Amino acid sequence: MQEGDGMPREQLDFVLNDRQQVYSRHGGVKLPTDLGDGLAAYLPNAPFADQPYRVVAKFRCDRKEHLITIYLAQVAKGRDAIKDMTELMRIAQKRYGHLYSCTTGA
Repeated sequence: MQEGDGMPREQLDFVLNDRQQVYSRHGGVKLPTDLGDGLAAYLPNAPFADQPYRVVAKFRCDRKEHLITIYLAQVAKGRDAIKDMTELMRIAQKRYGHLYSCTTGA
């Protein structure tokens, strides 16, 4: 999701706040500030539990705000799921900036 025509910033904030409330109730971990505003969490008993690993972030790319949510079905045994989801978000944001010719974090 991105701020712009048909998607006001308030809508992005509403979606993010809703997800943050749910993730917080399940022990969500705040993302590093360089990734914007977001959380990573494991939600095994939530709706759509077939993808319990979740991370969401609202970030800036040039002057617009964007929202990325990533859902994973599983994480390799022995891996730190929160750390891996945080790094996946980092990669997703960098790739987004590359694809849309904007500077993330700006």
